[in-house]
Amino acid sequence: MYDLVSAALRAQQLTQAAQLIKQWQQKTPQDPWLKLAMGQYWEAKGELEKAQITYTRLLQGTANSKVLSPAREGVQRVRDRLAQRREHDLSAAKQQPGAGAAAVLALEPVTGDRRESAAQGLARVMQIDAYTARTRLPSKHWRLLRVGAAGETQYFCEQLKAEGTPARWATVGQIKGLATFRVQAIRAVEPELTVVCLNDAGQQGTIQLTWGDITQWVVGQLPIYESVVDLDVRGKLKRKDATQDYGEVMDWHLHGRGCVLRLCDRTYKYREAMPLPPAAAYPSPLIAGTAWKAMKSYFEDRIALAPITDFSGFGESALDLIELLPTFEHQIELRRSLPSPWDGAFHLYSGLRFVVEGDARGSKN
Repeated sequence: MYDLVSAALRAQQLTQAAQLIKQWQQKTPQDPWLKLAMGQYWEAKGELEKAQITYTRLLQGTANSKVLSPAREGVQRVRDRLAQRREHDLSAAKQQPGAGAAAVLALEPVTGDRRESAAQGLARVMQIDAYTARTRLPSKHWRLLRVGAAGETQYFCEQLKAEGTPARWATVGQIKGLATFRVQAIRAVEPELTVVCLNDAGQQGTIQLTWGDITQWVVGQLPIYESVVDLDVRGKLKRKDATQDYGEVMDWHLHGRGCVLRLCDRTYKYREAMPLPPAAAYPSPLIAGTAWKAMKSYFEDRIALAPITDFSGFGESALDLIELLPTFEHQIELRRSLPSPWDGAFHLYSGLRFVVEGDARGSKN
């Protein structure tokens, strides 16, 4: 039977080969020569991933020396063809318009039974070992995987999705071009919200919106460093920067208007704003923390979707890679003595979530 299938494959008669294989499976489904013929059939059809899996399983499951040799040769042929295909596809991706622009690629969390297959897909696409892939695949939060040119970033993202590994990408230009307004105070909530804010040039203006205009919101905590005195291992005094507190930032995404409204517990002008939830007296600056918590609870009751709160995990994965990106304004003011990459990481994350959600909305329309 193997000779008949081989002859059909050499003659490019794939339909006849498939029929012979089906007959063979009904008679002796465990025949190692059948497995070899199936690998060669998938290879002839150009379904190289299936061929590679079939050859590999054959090598792992048989001791027949006459079958092992052609199976090894099949694995090598398939690897060579996959490498050539990858090189060709990457080269084509690099030739696309705008392929040289800076871009970011992030992984979405994967849990349960899907993790193993997703990790295997990550290993194949990024050409890393299985252990490294498992450590890089997040389970609770988005993870920034790489920064690079837009052409290859899009290619990797599409390949990961095809493998069942959820990934997202966006160009830095898309994120930089996103209008972000820093909210100073909310003056009214009925019949519409009236929000006083600053644009990127520091000019003050007013925006009116409804709760329904908020299509997504992201909340994250950013560390605030201060210089402190500590003892080194020899008992001598030394100065170092240490996290003393956290500032909380909240982004409202308004996809219908193509902009973001950014609130921060440290810069929100409580005295100039109406109390939220509405009350008889304005909150005292001495209890700003309490006022902020009350505001968040009020927002949760009125915004349709729950806030996205997994920034910290993403931020940790972004700190090393964010330095590879071109500089961009993060529109965050926490009055630090030294700049912090956490601010840029939050702006990057919020912008990426905005772009991804916007793409999803566009595909539905």
